[in-house]
Amino acid sequence: MTTIGYIIGSLSSTSINRALVEAIAKLAPEGVELVEIPIAGLPFYSQDREADFPQVAKDFKQAIVDVDGVLIATPEYSRSIPGVLKNAFDWSTRPYGDMSFSGKPVAIIGASGGPISTAAAQQHLRAIMGHFNAIVMGQPEGMIQYAPGLITDERDIANDGTKEFLAGYLQAFVGLIERVRKANA
Repeated sequence: MTTIGYIIGSLSSTSINRALVEAIAKLAPEGVELVEIPIAGLPFYSQDREADFPQVAKDFKQAIVDVDGVLIATPEYSRSIPGVLKNAFDWSTRPYGDMSFSGKPVAIIGASGGPISTAAAQQHLRAIMGHFNAIVMGQPEGMIQYAPGLITDERDIANDGTKEFLAGYLQAFVGLIERVRKANA
């Protein structure tokens, strides 16, 4: 069994990135499970809180460690990642030297209505993950231009080309996870 944790970079109840990942989960091949690593309950990071490290932050860090890979679905806010996502990543690196993403396979994807989708946010996120020593999937890149009706209420992809791309994207990520697993064996 391969377990992929996913982090949604939006807290919106109508997040198109949540819908995207829920649709991707339906495309998972047998033996692959996607589970959410929630970020909504994390407090704002402050070094002052490290002496009494919050349990929710400990649980977040452990959830990253426990999965075989992490899929991060980010919207783009002001040409970068949302603050709530950056806050989660700050918790993932604390206490100093204890980086949960180190050596972890990571795939980055995002959906937006704009023509460049989430390209700028994803570039920033790749830089952050590089600093964390994560093993980031380079190709294919997952920049999904969202249009109403692309994802149904049942979380199915309505466009065959997009569905085929996302199934291939997920398979490529599973392949990366398997290569990392083999290298670490």
